[in-house]
Amino acid sequence: MVNTLTPERTGREHGPRSAGPAVDARGPARRRRHQAVVAYLFLAPTLLFFAVFLVLPLGFALLLSMSRWAGFALGDIDPVGLDNFTGLFADGSTFLAPVLTNTLLFALGTVALALAGSVLVATCIDRLRFQGLWRTLYFLPIVTTVVAVGNVWKYMYEPSGLVNGVLNALGLGSMAFLQDPDTALPSVVVVQAWASVGSAILILTAGLKSIPDAYYEAAALDGAGPVTVFWRITLPLLRPSLLFVCVTQFLTGLQSFALIIVMTKGGPGDATDVAALEMYRQAFSYGDWGTASAAAFVLFVVVLAVTLVQLWIFRRKGEDA
Repeated sequence: MVNTLTPERTGREHGPRSAGPAVDARGPARRRRHQAVVAYLFLAPTLLFFAVFLVLPLGFALLLSMSRWAGFALGDIDPVGLDNFTGLFADGSTFLAPVLTNTLLFALGTVALALAGSVLVATCIDRLRFQGLWRTLYFLPIVTTVVAVGNVWKYMYEPSGLVNGVLNALGLGSMAFLQDPDTALPSVVVVQAWASVGSAILILTAGLKSIPDAYYEAAALDGAGPVTVFWRITLPLLRPSLLFVCVTQFLTGLQSFALIIVMTKGGPGDATDVAALEMYRQAFSYGDWGTASAAAFVLFVVVLAVTLVQLWIFRRKGEDA
């Protein structure tokens, strides 16, 4: 019997196969390009905002830092190279001392007081009832405007104000807090630390909540006292939160402007004159936009260096912890 299916089967096996739908090798690449275009279209408003309000001002400030300009017609910009930077550190310039020195002292003092106060208050709140209420009360200065805080403390520092009233009641006598060059900067540092301690308390309270109770239970079984527990358990395990508070508080102190201009305007003399206030004066009071821009870039370098150092410490301490 002749197998009539053999040729057909053989034809299917050895003949040309039917071609399926053609696959375009450029299809995935086209899809990726299309997705990239769509993504950039969605990002366009943000990128435009970023370019207009950050990149362009930064480039213009860099141009002004190497020019002399009074702030009027753009055609009056006169390039002077690095003269503005050298002028900041020339003999007789007040930028390095006392302006930059005051800035660093203000930032260091704010960090020290805010850190010590927030650790103490956060530890106490962690042992009290109604913790949400206490955290809210300490956070109120954060949501209050700097102008209001500065003016209230300014009146409290007056010879007839609340602070001197307490000192007189204690028999210590009145002090000219904001009028004495020796006490003006520390007085403003106290206000800045008081105003920023609320945010630090929130961060440290969250850090305290993340410490497992097993450590404290083991310490109690070993007979460790409260001071030993605080120094041996709480502080080491709270180290990442402490370092974060240090970074943020130090950066805030280096860029402080509003509180000082409200309370002292840089006085008496130049006792509270800081870098941000000096930039404002050079630009808007003296019309020297070149020097103001140069001072801004010097402050930027200082802030960047401090931030990198603190982030390096934060990373190392975080790995060690």
